[in-house]
Amino acid sequence: MDHISRSEEITARALEQVDNDRYKLANLIFARVKEIKKGALPLIPADLSIDKLPDIALQEIADGLIGIERIDNNI
Repeated sequence: MDHISRSEEITARALEQVDNDRYKLANLIFARVKEIKKGALPLIPADLSIDKLPDIALQEIADGLIGIERIDNNI
C-alpha cells in the first residue's frame, strides 16, 4: 500500500469514529495535538522527533484510542 492510500485509509477510519463529521475530526485532532504538546505521551508507537503531531493524533483517533469527548473536556 503506498503512502497516499495508507493516509486515505487512516483518514477514512478516523472519520468513521466521529460520524463522518470533518469539523469534529479537525477539532479532535487539534485537541489531541494540544495534549501532546503539553506533555501527554502518544497512545501509539511514535517518534516525536520524526512523526508529525497531527499524524499521531489522526492515527490514535482511527484506532479508536481517542474519542470525541476530548473536545468537550479539553478545548
